Amino acid sequence: MKKHLTVFLTATSLFLVFVNANAQKLDKNLIRYCQNLTTAMDEISNERKETLREIGDYLASELKNDNAANLVIICTHNSRRSHIAQLWVQTAATYYGIKGINTFSGGLEVTAFNPNAIAALKRAGYSISNVQVSDNPVYTVSDGVNKTISYSKKYSDRQNPREDFGAVMVCSEADESCPLVAGASERFSLPYEDPRYYDGTASQDVKYDETVREIALEMLFLVDYVKKKQIVQLEAVRQ
Repeated sequence: MKKHLTVFLTATSLFLVFVNANAQKLDKNLIRYCQNLTTAMDEISNERKETLREIGDYLASELKNDNAANLVIICTHNSRRSHIAQLWVQTAATYYGIKGINTFSGGLEVTAFNPNAIAALKRAGYSISNVQVSDNPVYTVSDGVNKTISYSKKYSDRQNPREDFGAVMVCSEADESCPLVAGASERFSLPYEDPRYYDGTASQDVKYDETVREIALEMLFLVDYVKKKQIVQLEAVRQ
């Protein structure tokens, strides 16, 4: 038992060193943002944590079997919450040193990546550049490690996987309108309030910042859960 414990602690220590090395590659503002949120996990309700663990179980299982897991974040317009969640899953995976989680986003219809959401993500630490001007602009988003091409699209867009993915519904409208997601292996309901109702008001920036923080907090919880599952799996293999 002592030998197994020593091996487990050694593996865990190496894993955490890898985690820290990956975290240091992120934008310094995002590192601070993540560090602050890792002490706030108690803010997440037990009900939300249960859903996040279900998503985490799916990701951990896919990573164990295929060394890769695809997650498509879906809302009605693919303009705000789905983009924010997609980016934060990716950043959280880098922060915790998890390889193989591929994130995508889409909607039930095409609009545009909302400027207020973009501004809030910039305030959190993301670098965002407009690379194509149109009614549906294309942006490059970077967290210092990952670069993502972001624009509004349907979840069935050619940029996204067509099968073998987990679908996460982040708005109640899409959740109700799309009870079945073609090609999805699993479907999860994780709705967030829409900050668009505060567009043009004095509370606009505050509400968008709150949305980014809430989603970031839960995506960090999700990926931390996957990390812990992987450590347990590693220990089981070494027994």
